[in-house]
Amino acid sequence: MGSSALLLFGATGDLARRMLLPSLYALHDDGLLPKGLKIVATARSVLDDNGYRDLAEEALCEFLPGHDRDGASIPAFLERLHYQPLDILSGAAGFAQLAETLGDTSGGMSIFLSTAPSLFEPTIRGLKSAGLAHEGVRIGLEKPLGTDLQSSCEINDAVASAFPEERIFRIDHYLGKETVQNLLALRFANVLFEPLWNEEHIDHIQITVAETVGLEGRVDYYDGVGALRDMVQNHVLQLLALVAMEPPTSFDATAVRDEKVKVLRSLRAITCDDSVLGQYAGYDAELKRDSRTETFVALKAHVDNWRWAGVPFYLRTGKKLAERRTEIVVQFKPIPHNIFAGRGAATVPNRLIIAIQPQENIHLSVMAKVPGLDRGGIKLREVPLDISMPDAFAGPRRRIAYERLLLDLIEGDQTLFVRRDEVEAQWQWIDAVRACWTENKQAPERYEDGSLGPASATELVKRDGRVWHD
Repeated sequence: MGSSALLLFGATGDLARRMLLPSLYALHDDGLLPKGLKIVATARSVLDDNGYRDLAEEALCEFLPGHDRDGASIPAFLERLHYQPLDILSGAAGFAQLAETLGDTSGGMSIFLSTAPSLFEPTIRGLKSAGLAHEGVRIGLEKPLGTDLQSSCEINDAVASAFPEERIFRIDHYLGKETVQNLLALRFANVLFEPLWNEEHIDHIQITVAETVGLEGRVDYYDGVGALRDMVQNHVLQLLALVAMEPPTSFDATAVRDEKVKVLRSLRAITCDDSVLGQYAGYDAELKRDSRTETFVALKAHVDNWRWAGVPFYLRTGKKLAERRTEIVVQFKPIPHNIFAGRGAATVPNRLIIAIQPQENIHLSVMAKVPGLDRGGIKLREVPLDISMPDAFAGPRRRIAYERLLLDLIEGDQTLFVRRDEVEAQWQWIDAVRACWTENKQAPERYEDGSLGPASATELVKRDGRVWHD
């Protein structure tokens, strides 16, 4: 069943203004939203329909890419928007008013729930009391979904009390990014890569999610979570699962997620020797108190199965680093025998780089002969084969990740959403990492703002005879 209504919680917050409203407008402008779809926004702010439409228009003017849209459809889009103030803790009365504003939802409804973990249970209880959890309703859950396995299970149990798994859409916005999905196409739509995608040919894999920003108004939330739970538990582990998964039988929700969860359950427990945590030098001053919260994590992970036996996965993420960059690096092994060595030519192992942000592209380095008569010996040089996604596909417009995810939520396609067993496998591994840190009293190492992170992160790979791709 499709949706005749979309209910947005947290509709006055930063995520709604920066991402959700621009994404919904883009879908509306392209005629992709159901014609009669009613969008009801709710938050604690006391606004009426016109007040919220003014807020939405301001958000579109500020965050809608000007080169993509002329804004001609904004008035018609704003007419879709309705607003109902709601204090989630006010009880059934507030949700009854919300149901009245929504009207008839028998044609199907989608809910986008972005709220603090402590509010999940009362929100679900309120939706049930107002008749807004019937079989035609599906719910999208924005992170954070807990702070450990136990709290995650409590949230999932609360949601499951009203919604079966087939109507729960757990959101990881990285899965909506074009290049992340291209990783699957690269692996499973080309005979070139998959035969080499194993321990026999791959030396190691790096996954980097680097940010240049600091706390950016997330002080209270971030200091209680840290880099491991904020980024590794979801984004980084989902990227790892997509890189390491076995070929699914088809590109549908069950088949893809079955293979991802097998990878997550195969992760070897991390030892403290294989983990580094850091904190940027200005963190305490920004926080205005002393803290042991990590703003940087580097991990050496292993997937214990036949395909990846002995192949390390180096993972790192951090704030206040030298550049904003999200990428996957697949480092292939050296060729078994260099036939050009007698002619003075060295070779460099091939490397595949899948860049996700800020630029989306795929880079493959191969060896080629330098032109010339070779009287002094053959010269070989590493040559890049680059596929810039915007250049390769000049016609189709680039999509914000939330455009795809919101449309899939409205249409009921779960392929790019995370299943409960995936979330719990991720938390189980993350909890073991944190327990190791606690047991060994491992403290964050300071690093300078705008650097590459702690020196120990360099040593983590250097001791294996490898280097980070920087």
